[in-house]
Amino acid sequence: MPKIVTLPGDGIGPEVTAAAVEVLREVAPDLQFEEHAIGGMAYDAHGDPFPQRTRDALLDADAVLLGTVGGPQNSPWNSLPRPMRPESGLLALRKALGCYANLRPVRVQPGLEHLSPLKPELARGVDILIVRELLGGVYFDQDRKIDGDTAYNTMRYTTPEVERVARMAFWAAEQRKGRVTSVDKANVLEVSELWRRDVQALRDREYRSIHLNHEYVDSVAMLIVSDPSRYDVIVTENLFGDILSDLAAVIPGSLGLMPSASLGDGAGLFEPIHGSAPDIAGKGIANPAAAIMSAAMLLRHGLKRSDAANQIERAVALALRAEPTRDLGGKADTKTFTNAVLEAMGTPVG
Repeated sequence: MPKIVTLPGDGIGPEVTAAAVEVLREVAPDLQFEEHAIGGMAYDAHGDPFPQRTRDALLDADAVLLGTVGGPQNSPWNSLPRPMRPESGLLALRKALGCYANLRPVRVQPGLEHLSPLKPELARGVDILIVRELLGGVYFDQDRKIDGDTAYNTMRYTTPEVERVARMAFWAAEQRKGRVTSVDKANVLEVSELWRRDVQALRDREYRSIHLNHEYVDSVAMLIVSDPSRYDVIVTENLFGDILSDLAAVIPGSLGLMPSASLGDGAGLFEPIHGSAPDIAGKGIANPAAAIMSAAMLLRHGLKRSDAANQIERAVALALRAEPTRDLGGKADTKTFTNAVLEAMGTPVG
């Protein structure tokens, strides 16, 4: 019986995670769920944003389903020492699981082009997979400091770190259109020179059937919203990937439609990419689509159950047409949308 550790987290996290678990229970009734704390709520309860009991629960987990982490900008959590802040718990979670590759699909479903802020002819057919390196770069390097009126953070990568995430991108491209765009800033950053060199060398050694293109991050930031169909798989380092994937999230119409999978050495981590939205937490109006589609990615990548994942994704697309949520210009609340997904899966709703 596969064990799924759920980490609802902060803000709207518990609401959207509950919706995703409800859908998972219907499509995969053999799953066992075990809930634990992370983020700000974990700090309040245990004095640690990533408590030891949560760490221990990951040891025999088959997959991890995460809600959201963090609070409003004026949250008391933000005045804590950095290691005690909610976001530090998230970074520690990724490191504990060895999740070095974050997969973020950006897909405009047929018939839902009207939800995008882009012109329909630009949004139609967009299907991008952003593969973001997740355990290196400026977020994780320990060479960092605030010293009076000077501060610095260091971006650092090694060849093995670059190769393992590039290999994930090439593997994904083999199952798609066979095109990879590697994003860097090699014209000004030495670390990007290394990145470009290593990605190209790996492609030439092991993935000669893949068409590889190199582009600068500032150019991609423009083209991903002005000509998104040019991209198939994008691979990039941690900071660039964070920014580009949030920018690309506007293409389908809302952050509430953006799932993700973080894969690596151990159990995969699956989560919506949106924030904790504390302004609407507890009101029952959060869009659970991204969390539900993250559950689909859990089934596909974590448990190798592609048929069940496809069933959920089809149901979400139907529910978006029938019962769009408020962030998409509709009226559906969290429960209404979840029920629409269950109905589209053929599950009677009481």
